[in-house]
Formats: sequence, C-alpha cells, structure tokens
Amino acid sequence: MSFLIAQSIINGVILGTLYLMMAIGFTLAFGVMRIVNFAHGEFYMIGAFLTLIGVKWLGLPFPAALVVTVVMAILLGGLVERFVFRPFRADELSGMIASLGLAMILQHMALIIFGPDPQSFPSLVSGVYRLGDLIVPKSRALTLGAGVVILLAFYGFLMHTRMGRALRALVQDQEVASIYGVRLEIMYPLGLGLGVALAAVAGGLMAPLFGVSPFIGGTPLLKAFIVVILGGLGSIPGAALAAILLGLIESLTSSFVSASAADIVTFALVVVVLLVRPSGLMGRAEA
Repeated sequence: MSFLIAQSIINGVILGTLYLMMAIGFTLAFGVMRIVNFAHGEFYMIGAFLTLIGVKWLGLPFPAALVVTVVMAILLGGLVERFVFRPFRADELSGMIASLGLAMILQHMALIIFGPDPQSFPSLVSGVYRLGDLIVPKSRALTLGAGVVILLAFYGFLMHTRMGRALRALVQDQEVASIYGVRLEIMYPLGLGLGVALAAVAGGLMAPLFGVSPFIGGTPLLKAFIVVILGGLGSIPGAALAAILLGLIESLTSSFVSASAADIVTFALVVVVLLVRPSGLMGRAEA
C-alpha cells in the first residue's frame, strides 16, 4: 500500500508540473492579450509534434529538440498575435471566438498532415531508479527534472529581467505600463509567444510518456483552466499550489478508485473552492 501511495505521489507531481506549465502559459496569454485563448491546447499538441519530428525524423537529441520547439513556438505565438489576435485587442468576446476558430484550424491541419492515429515516441532512456522499494522510471524522472528546470528558468526571467518585469507590469495594468515606457508592440507578441512556448514545451515533455496525436490538446487545456481558477487568476504561487494539488488528487484517486472518480473529485474541488474562496486559493478578492 505504501509503495502504491509513493508511486502515485510521484506521478501526481509529474502531472502537476505539466498542468503548471500549461496554466502559467494560459494566464500569461490572458494577462497580456485579455483574451481567453482556447487554442492553448493545440499549441501543446504542436509542441508534441515538433519534438517528435526533431527526435524521430531529424535525429536531434531530446534537449536540442526541445530548444527548437521553444524557439519555433515563440515565433508562432508572435505570428498568431500579429495576424489573429491583434485586431481583437479591444474585443474580448471576438478574440475568444477567434481562438476557437484557430484551435479548429490547427487541429485539422495536424489531422491532414499526420493522420488520426496516435504516434509513439522513440524511447529516450530505459531503466529505473530504485529508492528502497520505490521504483521510478528514468523517463518520468527526466520529464520531471526538465519541467522543474524550465519552470525555474521562466520564473527567474519574469522576476529578474527587464523584459520579465515589463510583462508583469503589463499584466497588472496595461495603461500605466504604457505610460512608464513599456513598448506594447513588443510585449504583446512576446507575452503570447512565451505563453505558447510553455504550452509547447509541456507537450514536448509529455510526448515520450503519452504519445502524440492531433487530439491530445483538449485535456491539458481543461486542466490548465481548472488550475487557473483554483489558484486565483494571475497568481503564479496559487497556480503552482493548485497544479500540484490537482496532480496529486488525480493520481491518488485514479490509483485507489478509478479515473472517472478522479474527474468527479476534481470538479467537486473546484466547486467547493469557489464557494469558500471565489477568488481562488491565492487570488486577490476584488474590492
């Protein structure tokens, strides 16, 4: 029993890392563009396919494939901001509808190019780490370690660089940020590009564990949305707490009850938290 609990906790932390990357990217795109980006899950899917192409077709090492994925995702985010979302900066509803259309376009393009069948990812590492009776597959340890490094690097960028501070100011108050010299024509595509990159690298990290298909983006998008609600919109510490909590609840409930029960518990938790704290676990209540 203790072995199963420990194994479930490890799996839950890995899931939580995925959800956190998705949620921060989703929050960043919303904070900068003021648009609920329903194409965020498709960027996760694109990241998985880009990493698959880099490793399987181009023969790149996995870290190099992830770097290429991040660069291409930032460029893609900039293009999407310029040609899709920029006309809807002052119209949140139309922007949300445009994101739904973009999601359908990206999914069907992937369907035409790669077909509907799931594609397996080449094995990156084999073997396990043994911690007493606990067995941790090296592939999952690699995913967790890479995810933590990426999140720490992104947090450092936001907190300790000039562009990161400009992005945070833009999320807090766009009008004041522009008055103090934040260049919106640069920060808008950069903010969306970084949000897209976080979704894409999450897809790249999870591709070796779960496979790749054009339909894999829906669930990560939903979980990112749940994490944002639970943690409190705009709160990175809240998102981190909610992501790990959600990952642990899902993993433990799936192991000891069923996957369907995990979904029930997850949505019940959302309802309870919103009843007790409408602003989320660490969100700020509006005056």
